Amino acid sequence: MHTISVKAFGTDAPASALHQMQIDRRETTDNDVEIDILYCGVCHSDLHTARNEWRGTVYPNVPGHEIVGRVTKVGPNVSKFKVGDLAAVGCMVDSCRECEQCKKGSEQYCEKGNIQTYNGADKHLNKQTFGGYSERIVVDQDFVLRVPANLDLAAAAPLLCAGVTTWSPLKHWQVGPGQKVGIVGIGGLGHMGVKLAKAMGAHVVVITTSQSKVEDAKRLGADEVILSTDEAQMKAHANTLHFVLDCVSAQHDVNAYLKLLKVDGTLALVGAPEHPLPIAPFSLIPARKNFAGSTIGSIQETQEMLDFCGEHNITSDIELINMQDINEAYERLLKGEVKYRFVIDMQSLKG
Repeated sequence: MHTISVKAFGTDAPASALHQMQIDRRETTDNDVEIDILYCGVCHSDLHTARNEWRGTVYPNVPGHEIVGRVTKVGPNVSKFKVGDLAAVGCMVDSCRECEQCKKGSEQYCEKGNIQTYNGADKHLNKQTFGGYSERIVVDQDFVLRVPANLDLAAAAPLLCAGVTTWSPLKHWQVGPGQKVGIVGIGGLGHMGVKLAKAMGAHVVVITTSQSKVEDAKRLGADEVILSTDEAQMKAHANTLHFVLDCVSAQHDVNAYLKLLKVDGTLALVGAPEHPLPIAPFSLIPARKNFAGSTIGSIQETQEMLDFCGEHNITSDIELINMQDINEAYERLLKGEVKYRFVIDMQSLKG
């Protein structure tokens, strides 16, 4: 298969800094869309993978799965996009398409494992996939999304992971008017959860450990804010929430948040702590409560989320950086020094 060489930023080893390199992309096949990448969000998963913290990273590694750009070439069978269209790519670029989950439109739960945008198994080139910290990407049209033209493109990039990761559970558990919904943790995921739940018509209650985030949570759309370190506040809100979206990736006491749920309420975890989280049986049993998890979203869900964000003019709160600043951004990400998502201006790589 013919390939093209493009500039990218990646790393060769867990302890190495990210640096400029050349990678190969395939030439567009019959069903492919080639995208000139304009912006790419920086997800915590990028850092975990680049540093092999989840194990299994194949090097060289080029992260990035919050990709927004413009179509530069399409294969002869492509009907969904044309040259010049705005387009986006999220966390996956293919799946088996044959298993039960794929056939029902839940590619994120592909039984053979979906093909991740980076550090996945590229079935065309027989090597690892490379992500959006690069000039261009080539993706099958079925895994490319349409971007509403009214959205700020840089601020729309994080919708491709942070947006759909919070949208999918909110939709699955039918969050809407008449419901009180808790959002735990106000970071890249949590701030999107607040915006989306509010636009879906729910009464949004933010739960945070940080007094400094109270006003910002209200700015984002929260109707109420609970300081989880305040025992009286937590007790006053016991058994009041229909649903809780837990966006915390650090170790934390899930049982404290389960206490906030009503009978038959669900807490869905989308944060990914490194170690197991102990669950006390009596956090669940007396009120038939549910402790669940959720990962990204399907292609259909992602498109629905983008369209919803277009209708409600929802984007992420971002800090735009140059590609050359990525190592500093990673260090700041570890310290929580961003409100609330870094986005790379890919023009800085092309210049």
